[in-house]
Amino acid sequence: MTALPAFQPDWDSSPDARPQEVALPLFAAGQCPDLDTSVVDLRFRALVGEAGWMRLPMAVQRRFSKRLAAGAVLIYAGEVLETRLSRAGKVLSFLARVLGAPLPLDDGMTGGATVAVMENAGLGGQSWTRTYARAGRFPQVIHSAKCFSGPTGLEEHVGRGVGMSLSVVEENGALVFRSVRYFLALGRWRIPVLRAIAPGDMEIVHKDEGGGAFLFTLTLSHRWFGTLIRQTARFHDA
Repeated sequence: MTALPAFQPDWDSSPDARPQEVALPLFAAGQCPDLDTSVVDLRFRALVGEAGWMRLPMAVQRRFSKRLAAGAVLIYAGEVLETRLSRAGKVLSFLARVLGAPLPLDDGMTGGATVAVMENAGLGGQSWTRTYARAGRFPQVIHSAKCFSGPTGLEEHVGRGVGMSLSVVEENGALVFRSVRYFLALGRWRIPVLRAIAPGDMEIVHKDEGGGAFLFTLTLSHRWFGTLIRQTARFHDA
């Protein structure tokens, strides 16, 4: 076990809970007056490495070099193009509701989507909130936090102390995040989850399409059950 700063989520873990209104300034990407353009965020660049970073399109470099002022929210709007859940994926997604439903809930889900990013110094990184439309239901809201810590330099926490260490690389002009290990945070400790009971290998790809658009593709694969979940969404800078 490795002693690292604890992560204490403070959100409602119920996936169907109605979001509470929060008095925060909201700005479209590229139109945020609280974006400090005098400060370049080098954290993702350092994780990718200089050679890989320079192979990324300028639009991707800009998106992952923005440092937001405290309290500002950066919004990306778009739509889910495809969501596929296998039978095992549906079971896993249902069980993960206890963590705040961090995985897509509905097979075949498409429709409007937004991503909100905030700098969160208290967590040592960024808070991410993803909202997905659900026909005839309240939207699914997924909360997570990217913390620049741990053995790989980047962790993603999804609630109830559960998180994963991520690697970040450039591949074919895209920015690719991959799970390295899952863990349970108890106080200052990180307890690794055994691979035999881990949910699978997570891969998230951010691929620029030009014109201010980019694709977000999430794939969760298991060595025994194959592809459990695959979701593709297109977002826009403004």
